[in-house]
Amino acid sequence: MSAPVPVIDEILTLSPSLKLLPVTAAENIVDDISSFWVDRKQLSTLMQVLRFDLPQPFDMCFDLTAIDESERRFKAGHVGDFTVSYHLRSYERNLDVRIKVSLCASDKNIASVCRYWPNANWYEREVWDMFGIVFEGHPHLSRILMPDTWQGHPLLKTHPARATEMDSFTLPPYQQDIEQQALQFNPEAWGMKRRDKDNDFMFLNLGPNHPSVHGAFRIVLQMDGEEIVDCVPDIGYHHRGAEKMGERQSWHSYIPYTDRIDYLGGVMNNFPYVMAVEKLAGIQVPDRAKVIRIMTAEMFRILSHLLFYGTFVQDVGALSPIFYMFVDREKLFGIVEAFTGARMHPSWFRIGGVAHDLPKGWDTLVRDYVNYLPKRLDQYEKMVMQNSLLKRRSVDVGAYSTEEAIEWGITGPGLRATGFSWDMRKQRPYGGYDQFDFEVPLGHKGDCYDRCRVRVEEMRQSIRIIEQCLNNMPEGPYKAEHPQTTPPDKSRTMTDIDTLIPHFVNVSWGPVIPAGEVSTFVEATKGIMGYHLISDGNTMSYRTRIRTPSFPHLQMLPVISQGQMVADLIATLGSIDYVMADVDR
Repeated sequence: MSAPVPVIDEILTLSPSLKLLPVTAAENIVDDISSFWVDRKQLSTLMQVLRFDLPQPFDMCFDLTAIDESERRFKAGHVGDFTVSYHLRSYERNLDVRIKVSLCASDKNIASVCRYWPNANWYEREVWDMFGIVFEGHPHLSRILMPDTWQGHPLLKTHPARATEMDSFTLPPYQQDIEQQALQFNPEAWGMKRRDKDNDFMFLNLGPNHPSVHGAFRIVLQMDGEEIVDCVPDIGYHHRGAEKMGERQSWHSYIPYTDRIDYLGGVMNNFPYVMAVEKLAGIQVPDRAKVIRIMTAEMFRILSHLLFYGTFVQDVGALSPIFYMFVDREKLFGIVEAFTGARMHPSWFRIGGVAHDLPKGWDTLVRDYVNYLPKRLDQYEKMVMQNSLLKRRSVDVGAYSTEEAIEWGITGPGLRATGFSWDMRKQRPYGGYDQFDFEVPLGHKGDCYDRCRVRVEEMRQSIRIIEQCLNNMPEGPYKAEHPQTTPPDKSRTMTDIDTLIPHFVNVSWGPVIPAGEVSTFVEATKGIMGYHLISDGNTMSYRTRIRTPSFPHLQMLPVISQGQMVADLIATLGSIDYVMADVDR
């Protein structure tokens, strides 16, 4: 779809020399994001206008990725070998734009946009790492997810997708020495000094195997005594090629892989993926399925926030609360297991609805929990939030402003803790959330304490939403009857050839989804999570892009850690509430 005329008019008024080519209907972008092409020579001029010159600027670089177009059948004539795609957001306008730049394989160079949005730094490094596209003017263009010794760029279509397509792995002694050498940190490469006129700095490795970094995550700290001068977050230890896997799994069989992104978010991970496929295929989800999805998604919001609550308090020195909160999680996992047959990774959402209907007696289970949890949260208010130890360790620690949060791509509770009221469920309702009554909890300082407080209050609002689902659950089917995504009833497959054949084709090869491009997003447990899918009219995705909240959140660590003690950094890390699988994918 083309960009709204007012936005184009504003841009061209400020910079008449720009030539913008709106994305045409033939390119079949089926979401509501304004999209247009620009020549790479004019990219910097356009970004200057969008970021600084417009009266209501596009102040967040929400996502930045690329597509290898070399094997794509359904694409516009002007599309080259590669496309670099910028997803920008204006909070004042409540509007997103998608800017596309075409590149040829023989000249994969494009200007960096880090001077407009500092959080573009990691996104550009990721695109270079995965596709080999060079961003001229980038402050430190290096590997970010793959090891420095890796050969090739994994998201190229020519790069193997399976281990069976590669030579057998060996690690002879000489290669071990090379790998160990590559892990050594070189401060000068990152613009750091080993000493100044007064001090010799110490460089401290925190992680990648340390309980306080909550996963395989390394932070190299530059220390002046006990004070942090600077730090370099080092990610990628948990990278599993989740986007590459999306290019070799059918639309259905990829659903379990989504569970493993934010592995504490359960069906919340399924939500944006299945909505994206549904948009591509034009599938309407039944009302009952919508309400079931919202109810179970909010259950996983509570499960995730309870784990955050307990581990954050544990990080700052209180051990008892996490044991109580695990009891609450176990009770809720029991309900999830009764619904889905699984616990943490149910992979329960389906394209068009959910896997099966709610079991008999589901309402009694849910009502008992709705009545149970608020009383427990009241107890934790005294035990945790009013605890003087927690307050001393978290109030005014790791604080940032709304402007800084937007500049660095922070979403979710981390953004709302600064006092900025922006929740996808309210500002851009999806999946039926516009039918529910709930509040958006806010902080005011943007510190560790506020980030905890916001999540605590979000659990109360989730209970409120679940209770509305409980009291207003519609009748009807739990899944759309759509031939491309819902196989016929399996009970008839052995007696009806017209059922057997479609069932076999859908299960073994997967449905054929119409060619097109779409982005969908949800307010997930840790911020805004989304999927950008491209279908080439096949049984699997041509390009699967996963936009996760934790990736930009960790990029902000050097900004908020400067001047802290190491103990303050531990509290800050806990308050961010990240999952390394969500970062590395």
